[in-house]
Amino acid sequence: MTTSVQAGAVTAPAAGRRVTPTGRLILPADADRDTWLTARRRGLGSSDVAAILGISRYGNALSVYHDKTGGLPLEGDDSEPALWGRLNEETVAREWARRNRSVVRRVGLVANVDRPWQMCTLDRRVLECPLATAQERCAVEIKCRDKMKAPAWRAGVPDDVLAQTLWQADVCGYDHMHVACLIGGNDYRQFVVRPADHAQLINDLRATGDRAWRQITDRTPPVLADDADPDVLLDLYEQLHPNRAGYVVLDRELEAHDHLTEYVQAAAAESDAKKRKTAAKARLLAHLGDAEQALIRDRVAFAYESEAREYVDRSRLREEFPDAYAACVEDRESRRLNIPAAIRKEYLR
Repeated sequence: MTTSVQAGAVTAPAAGRRVTPTGRLILPADADRDTWLTARRRGLGSSDVAAILGISRYGNALSVYHDKTGGLPLEGDDSEPALWGRLNEETVAREWARRNRSVVRRVGLVANVDRPWQMCTLDRRVLECPLATAQERCAVEIKCRDKMKAPAWRAGVPDDVLAQTLWQADVCGYDHMHVACLIGGNDYRQFVVRPADHAQLINDLRATGDRAWRQITDRTPPVLADDADPDVLLDLYEQLHPNRAGYVVLDRELEAHDHLTEYVQAAAAESDAKKRKTAAKARLLAHLGDAEQALIRDRVAFAYESEAREYVDRSRLREEFPDAYAACVEDRESRRLNIPAAIRKEYLR
């Protein structure tokens, strides 16, 4: 069996042609990124369904809605992790093919024949599966993860990757999906996901996707659960409203009142907790004297340890190296939620 990731002599399939048992090609793998980003707005991809389910690091149902309806910038994730994930994809794919004595090939954007809104971009299609005892068809999903995410891969693929791979298998009609993950740049792991083991979950994913796509086509924004990740929401609102001006008259005063009360009280509790933490720290240091560690029953209860941190003397840098200062230091505008003191006092009653 030959190990390969490309077959240059093979002509790439044309758009519209069926390239998997149940999937047709929308865009080839060599389509430029802007064209791909535009085309994927015509359906829901595997990363979209993970976001809709609320198990993605990169979005939620509302961000998917605004992306598909054109409310967000075309380039969704231009972060450093996303960039390096794309750059390392080829390397991980080659290593999977080498270790499994297999042949894989890029495909492109694929849509389900019966449900055109159900899409996926396969990282690599497998031409010679190392597991197949019959004519099973499959693909490889490539992931690159931070070393802090390693525990999530201990017992198998995490929930978001499971949802993505099952979605891809459902789009394409594949018998199973391989997953190759590089963690922390030097920890390689691989797994197999079989749709037959998750039949009910696949039905749920399809129903969830169908409902989300109808909301998108009907221009009906989804209502998020109360436990939706607030960091994802804050990032979404920054993208939706980069330029703010003027004022809005609230038409849901009671709801806004509750949210304002919650924020003001939480901020006060946070400030009080910080003061109590600082006071407790001072009392602990009083126990230490000039020691570094405190023992209770021969065990270290707490320690006051030194640590080194990089520090930049910006005043000196500006004075002695003005060119370097100008090249490396910039003002970045940000926003903070400002609540007048009179309002804070009123809502703390």
